[in-house]
Amino acid sequence: MKHILIAAALLSCIGMRAQNTGIDSVLRQIEANNKELQANAQLISSQKLENKTENNLPDPTLSYAHLWDSKNSSETVGEMVVSQSFDFPTLYVTRGKMNRLKTGALDAQAATVRQQILLQAKEVCLDIIMLQHQQELLDARLKNAEELAAMYAKRLATGDANALETNKINLELLNVRTESRTNSTALNNKIKELLVLNGNRPLTPGRPFPDGTATPTAQALGLTEYPAIPLPADFHQVCDELLAVDPSLQSFDNESAAARKLISASKQGWLPKLELGYRRNTESGHPLNGVVVGFSFPLFANKGKVKIAKAQAMNIDFQKDNAKVKASSELWQLYEEARNLDASMQEYKQTFQDQQDLTLLKQALTCGQISMIEYFVEVSVVFQSKTNLLQLENQYQKAMARIYKSRL
Repeated sequence: MKHILIAAALLSCIGMRAQNTGIDSVLRQIEANNKELQANAQLISSQKLENKTENNLPDPTLSYAHLWDSKNSSETVGEMVVSQSFDFPTLYVTRGKMNRLKTGALDAQAATVRQQILLQAKEVCLDIIMLQHQQELLDARLKNAEELAAMYAKRLATGDANALETNKINLELLNVRTESRTNSTALNNKIKELLVLNGNRPLTPGRPFPDGTATPTAQALGLTEYPAIPLPADFHQVCDELLAVDPSLQSFDNESAAARKLISASKQGWLPKLELGYRRNTESGHPLNGVVVGFSFPLFANKGKVKIAKAQAMNIDFQKDNAKVKASSELWQLYEEARNLDASMQEYKQTFQDQQDLTLLKQALTCGQISMIEYFVEVSVVFQSKTNLLQLENQYQKAMARIYKSRL
């Protein structure tokens, strides 16, 4: 029984991935080739290195003094001092922990930028799917208009139709043809937008296509069907899980913890700074070697730094709380939007099931059972409703993509 359940789960997982293969393939390529992501990766790397340098030792110092007697210049004295100053040892440990927390915050910031780029790319993919569906709808409408125009041109020639009806059909044909071209242009522009996000590198098709052309099309990229993303039954639990893995909130968590370490480091700033070195003196005629030990007491340099660190920590905490409230509110707003969109989609689909087929309307017009005006009114309502459904599906998919952006 256990093996059967595992097999079923694997098949379900494979099925869901198959539905989303096109989008997944595009997103993985954009993640590897996007110029903004590459630039941000270098910025994050430089910031990590900069944080590490803040915990380095100061540069060692070397000084040499050559002295001579004012009455006898042949009598000289030489003195050389090599020294190294450093903070109290515990301060380096505290700053090291703080830098690790800052590194975690930087990684979370990088994940946030990655998430934003991939979400933008996914929304473009969803627009391509909608425009592809809309193109198919317009192609069907265009074919229908062309058939009617040809039929009424013959009727006009035989006297079975008048010029008014024929002109109306020709205008419908012109309008649909224009809409089809406009939609095709928008579709091509969206594909070009994907190429820009991919660093102007060609996208490898997500699915094989027979003609072998290198031109990316919606069919070649596998961007023809939406992934199945049902509404969650219990959004309270889903919301908590999404907030827990939100990289922007994780960045604030690490920054807050780093700010606490900064307070500790500022308090330790009152500890004395140390200096150790080597000294060589030739005043007695033969070299004298010794050790140099020094202390620096921060009576003024650390003044006010603890208060500053505490204020900065409170500022980050308030920002973190505000970000969490906004993120939670945004998720719930998106969920309500998706829920309303889903309800409207179901109503449209139910209506289409009960509606008269367009083929029957065309037959009724051909047989003279309905007038040209009645036909165009019915057809316009049907096509407008189908267009509305395509837009609702697109808005629903975008809302769900924004909800689950942390899983990109």
